[in-house]
Amino acid sequence: MQPWRKNRLTFWNKKYISSALLAVILGTYLDHTLVELGLYEFPLRPFPKVYSVNIIFTLIVLPICIMIFVHLTSQVNKWGRKGIILFVSLLVPILEKLAEELGFFVHSDSWQHIYSFFGYLLFLVIIDGFQQWAGKIRNH
Repeated sequence: MQPWRKNRLTFWNKKYISSALLAVILGTYLDHTLVELGLYEFPLRPFPKVYSVNIIFTLIVLPICIMIFVHLTSQVNKWGRKGIILFVSLLVPILEKLAEELGFFVHSDSWQHIYSFFGYLLFLVIIDGFQQWAGKIRNH
């Protein structure tokens, strides 16, 4: 009888950490900028006197989601990657509305959720492009 193998989290791969780190840097900077512009705020956040953004999201949730995203996009061809990017970008405004209902997020009256769609579309294209570039460098 063979020993029982532990199943690793397949998305937790050191090849994806650089993309997750880029996402943390970009995400934190963008959140901070948009909060300072008054376009949205995070009423429920840890250390509210120190941080204007929700650091749980930018330091934990976002990198894990990006590592899952990069893992999924590494499993498909170019059109599959584009489809995943489009799907996730369409999903973000829905999740954003849910976060608002739960009290994690408040937008200004001038905010349109289509901004989130296009913002995440661009964000994910950048992350995917970076991951493709990093993969080419690793393979050389």
